[in-house]
Amino acid sequence: MCEPSCHKALTLPAPDRRGSLAVACLLPIFLGFVSGPRASAEDQKFATHARFFFTSQGKTALVNADGSGLQYFNFEKPGQATWQPGPMFPDGHRVLFLSMEPRRDGPGRSFEEYYTQTPTHLWVHDLESGSLEEVCTKERLAPFITPALLLGDDRILVQVVRKQVGQIYSVRLDGTDAREFTKAGEGLPYGLSLSPDRQRVAFHLASPQGYQVWTSDIDGSKRVKVAAQPGHLYFGTSWSPDGRWILYVDCIDGDDPGHDWADVCLGRADGSEHRVLTSGQAMWFAATYGNPQTRGGGSNVPVWTRDGSILFPRRLPGSKVAWEFQPQRPDVDHFNRDYKPELARGGTEICRLDPRDGRITALTHNNPPAWDFRVSESSDGKQIVFCRTITGESPAIWVMDADGKNPRQITRGIDDRGADHPRWLPQLP
Repeated sequence: MCEPSCHKALTLPAPDRRGSLAVACLLPIFLGFVSGPRASAEDQKFATHARFFFTSQGKTALVNADGSGLQYFNFEKPGQATWQPGPMFPDGHRVLFLSMEPRRDGPGRSFEEYYTQTPTHLWVHDLESGSLEEVCTKERLAPFITPALLLGDDRILVQVVRKQVGQIYSVRLDGTDAREFTKAGEGLPYGLSLSPDRQRVAFHLASPQGYQVWTSDIDGSKRVKVAAQPGHLYFGTSWSPDGRWILYVDCIDGDDPGHDWADVCLGRADGSEHRVLTSGQAMWFAATYGNPQTRGGGSNVPVWTRDGSILFPRRLPGSKVAWEFQPQRPDVDHFNRDYKPELARGGTEICRLDPRDGRITALTHNNPPAWDFRVSESSDGKQIVFCRTITGESPAIWVMDADGKNPRQITRGIDDRGADHPRWLPQLP
């Protein structure tokens, strides 16, 4: 998936660097929905065990946390090249999917100009009945529309890109009654998340003044600036369980044009305080992996746990990725990196950070080092899912206990060609 020139949340043939608005439109699909709303016992009788979505080779799969029950979705809708899961509905068994037709960019057609000319489609899939229904078909605003945030059973925030200008709109599920959430020209908003009381939205804005973090009411009004500073790229939002804090990252992009690294930050939702919780750009931000034939990647963002701790991928001292960003040449493919495995060293480990006292505990340990990333906690707080890769290989998905014990590999994806973007489904408490 994607995001502007440094990160993406969708599995594309190439990762990122941030700056191009195009891919950003897909980013909310994964950033905004690390975990869905908790379903009631009546609505979710069938989902009493932990399971998660993931993507592989443009397909979406569902698997139980113990590795059983693996299934790849095959919706057999003509003309659709890739499928990705979006937000869950409050009933716990319907999920919004995004499909894309074959991409319009490619040789002789730049990513920035042509990618967002790719037609997209939104669908509601019922995991229980198997039904699939296309939505947002009426009064369509543009060919390229992606889901940003589900506000309720019949209203959604969508990312709309027209003539390389992105906006968020609030629309009914059928696509009617479109209302501007942001204005054209003020910057590209994405990385949306909904407060626990469902009354406020957090997002980052790729503005002419830089990447900033804001909150607003669900209609876009009553904005509050949470983080903004020249030279700092603030990215990704997630509300704390108590709704008082926003979690995001800070990349010093002047020193790191590839946006490989960032620090973990908190800001009060009312804008009164900004805290940097790590130092030295300690978090792996723009994940890149694979070799020239299998390259891929996407943005990493820190996530909350049920008890108010934070999970993130921490770099080992002196670590360097194999895919080296090339700032001296034009970026025409939204990747712009050269593969230099001989220069790669180190790796990352999944850590738990307590924002109350700053204590950091490593949950994964690899010898020799590996690259652990894309972490999140199950809705019951008992398990953690993450991706793991080594230099030159595509990632596998792993699951471990919440304390880091019993790590086990679950899947390497279709034909062992890589699996990414795991996301837990809600389950019974």
